[in-house]
Amino acid sequence: MNGLHLTADLAGCVNSGLLIDGPGLARSVRAAAEEAGLTVVGEHWHRFPDAADGQPGGITGMLLLAESHVALHTWPEIASVTLDVYVCNYEGDNSEKARALMAALVALFQPADARHHALVRGRLGAEVL
Repeated sequence: MNGLHLTADLAGCVNSGLLIDGPGLARSVRAAAEEAGLTVVGEHWHRFPDAADGQPGGITGMLLLAESHVALHTWPEIASVTLDVYVCNYEGDNSEKARALMAALVALFQPADARHHALVRGRLGAEVL
């Protein structure tokens, strides 16, 4: 059950229109996952209502992958996004696919700042990916 869990916190995202465009965001994330060679088996997206001061609401969404999942949350009011990509390596090493997907998603939002983290998950003593 070993796998790779990548996260990124993005700030100062230049592509701010995508932070409130649910259908466009869903299409872009799905295309990036497929381009990385991952298998989308389901998805769910939710756009939050606009704030009382007229600020547009953000989006939370996820793709269920045969290999595990991708999740993201947007905060248009502060031009920020959090990303979560996790892949299991049950039938093969999907680590490079996860890295490719994360790179594509970061590039999609064009952040001024990106903080990345990686966690190898699974059995104790499993080979580091």
